[in-house]
Amino acid sequence: MISVSSCHLTLFRSYTKQVLNELHPSSIILCGPNGAGKTNILEAISLLSPGRGLRGAKIPELQNKHASKHQGWSIASKVHTRYGETQIGIGMDPQTHKKIIRINGENAKSQSQLGEWLSCIWLTPQMDRLFIDSPSHARRFFDRLIFTFDPGHAGRITRYENAASQRLKLLKEGGNNPIWLTGLESQIAEAGIAISTARTLFCEKLQYAYAKATNEECENFPKALLSIIGDFETHTAKMTALEAEDYLKQQLEHYRARDAQAGITHIGPHRANFHVVYEKKNMGASHCSTGEQKLLLIGIILAHARLLNTEHGFSPLLLLDEVVAHLDPDRRAALASILKSYPSQIWMTGTDTDLFQSFSNQSQFLSVNSSDVLPFEASTSKP
Repeated sequence: MISVSSCHLTLFRSYTKQVLNELHPSSIILCGPNGAGKTNILEAISLLSPGRGLRGAKIPELQNKHASKHQGWSIASKVHTRYGETQIGIGMDPQTHKKIIRINGENAKSQSQLGEWLSCIWLTPQMDRLFIDSPSHARRFFDRLIFTFDPGHAGRITRYENAASQRLKLLKEGGNNPIWLTGLESQIAEAGIAISTARTLFCEKLQYAYAKATNEECENFPKALLSIIGDFETHTAKMTALEAEDYLKQQLEHYRARDAQAGITHIGPHRANFHVVYEKKNMGASHCSTGEQKLLLIGIILAHARLLNTEHGFSPLLLLDEVVAHLDPDRRAALASILKSYPSQIWMTGTDTDLFQSFSNQSQFLSVNSSDVLPFEASTSKP
């Protein structure tokens, strides 16, 4: 079981100094009014894994507004991992505003090393429009799921975006060096095909993970059919990797003038759309009700956690921000029953303890008010 046993926040978001010790290894529920600081704690936990965390914030944005320019925020934690107890520290260098990562007291070479110790997946209220907003939102969501399954995916995305950005800059500046452009387009094609291949493999494996869902899960959180749709994906579906690379390089060369004029790259995996269908109704997620979309998202997260456990032998930390508030009592009870046997730690937030009655026997409740966290027995109310 992977769990955070302690977490100390310093000058992080709304917290000047907050110490969370003796955390329950199974389930932790943060209750308090809106704006109390609950999501800030979930964000801190999410930053213990690779990436920008559940809000996607830049490093300086995490700084407490009362901190001086000579101070940096920090998160110090003890985590039980498959390798034993591990100390993970994350913070900001106040001089460079860059992220500092220390694992067991030693500086990490890159944030990808965090993925060797733990991973996190989350649902937040901002994801409620995932299926109806721009395709880029769904694309980033699924790419994040792939990061936790295949850490190398983050590097592919970075290489692709960096090369594409350099190519566009060169085109807009009127650069006509064919050797330089051809080199960048080769990098884009190589990383792009690797991205597409990883996405296809992930969708296949995630689809298979649905087959191992319990009857209770299937009845309450509908199965989704997943696919990747896009012009590039359609044209390369039956090609070998080398053929697809050559095709993308040819198309990038063909679109140079158009890309320079529009300031965008017209072809590639960055334009793909992750398509989700509610299987039982044969209905695209974008046409489902808000409640059905929420249930589909929960089902995807549960299937993903099961996939990681099957493939890697451990499950990610689950961070569920205001999720149960959108569920009816029967589905709240079903979710509590499903998560009761979840092999890693779960963090949940809500404004009303009554929403968590089904979780009360398996959870540690913490009261959050005005960025102050206390056990419920030490606060004025009890769950």
